[in-house]
Amino acid sequence: MTTETLPEQRASDASVGVHVRGYFERVRGGELGALPAVFGLVVLCAIFSVLRPAFLSAVNFANLFTQGAAVTVIAMGLVFVLLLGEIDLSAGFASGVCAAVLAVLLTLEGWPWYLAVLAAMLTGALIGLVLGSLVAKLGIPSFVVTLAAFLAFQGVVLLLVKDGTNISIRDSTILAIANNNVPPLIGWFGAIVGVAAYAAIQILQARRRMARGLVADPMSVIAFRVAALAVVVGVAVYVLNLERSRNALIVSLKGVPIVVPLIVLLLIVWTFVLRRTAYGRHIYAVGGNAEAARRAGIDVDRIRISAFVICSFMASLGGIIAASRANSVDPNTGGSNVLLFAVGAAVIGGTSLFGGRGRALDAVLGGAVVAVIDNGMGLMGYSAGVKFVVTGSVLLLAASVDALSRKRAAAVGRR
Repeated sequence: MTTETLPEQRASDASVGVHVRGYFERVRGGELGALPAVFGLVVLCAIFSVLRPAFLSAVNFANLFTQGAAVTVIAMGLVFVLLLGEIDLSAGFASGVCAAVLAVLLTLEGWPWYLAVLAAMLTGALIGLVLGSLVAKLGIPSFVVTLAAFLAFQGVVLLLVKDGTNISIRDSTILAIANNNVPPLIGWFGAIVGVAAYAAIQILQARRRMARGLVADPMSVIAFRVAALAVVVGVAVYVLNLERSRNALIVSLKGVPIVVPLIVLLLIVWTFVLRRTAYGRHIYAVGGNAEAARRAGIDVDRIRISAFVICSFMASLGGIIAASRANSVDPNTGGSNVLLFAVGAAVIGGTSLFGGRGRALDAVLGGAVVAVIDNGMGLMGYSAGVKFVVTGSVLLLAASVDALSRKRAAAVGRR
């Protein structure tokens, strides 16, 4: 004779021990998540802090955020394409094209900043629409399409900036994005509201699962997550609110960089889209098995096109941030190592190159790793060549971990 377990009993079974054991079982089964990226970030920060104490200074800490902002935003868009098992090699120069459109309209044509920004974002969306249509409707491999676009967009940038002209950005609103800071009090207010909102969401989710008779995370685990987030955010805001100017009497330099809440907002939006909407579930379904998704009634072509639109749209935002940080746009905007770092950030953060696995958070974590490597090795005086070798090695290591974890997951029947 069997007895039915009450919802309250099933919820209470989710003890901390069960939760921890379940987590380690998932790790052993190949579901590493953000663990490698977080571990790498902690190790790198520890090494650079010991070798170069200036790495931990308030000035350098703020530089890390602005230094990696454009790459992180572009990587966030690349996550959507990578989730489908596709690639976009043109994202870097697509950001350059959008930045050039912004600069030309803003500086040479005299448009107001909001119209210039809107035009740049629409340019990015249009680029994604064209690339996605070529991949989905004509069946051309994304590698070929975006490689061709990578080459073509270099020429488009040259044409827009008149074969090498440096176009300065003078609009104070655009320049503030990557160069100005949020007032300290607003920074603290935002941190408190953010942590409180995260705690409320976690508790509401747990209660909903318990009300449906499902196993929910123990409140002690939720409390630990909230406390950990509060500590990390609190320390970051405290350090960023320290005076960073060498002469505070002339100019004060303190507060959270404006680009930080912008990235947090984008992270929240895309995390919600991927985890809480039918569209997000369709993205994962197509990336996991496109044919099965098609048979389930999902419009695979529409999903593919939309992913490229999101990718190029995010590239346009990355281009705007890059133009703001550099105070100008030139033929190298979006070029050089931007694409390599953006793809590397997404993969290092935990997004699979094989599709079907990844989160918007991966781009942020991976972008932090890339920024820390570039910044830390710069402080140590290493050349650009050494930075590329180290970053490439970390990317190869991340891809290897991804491949091995997939094999492990397949072996235990998780994929």
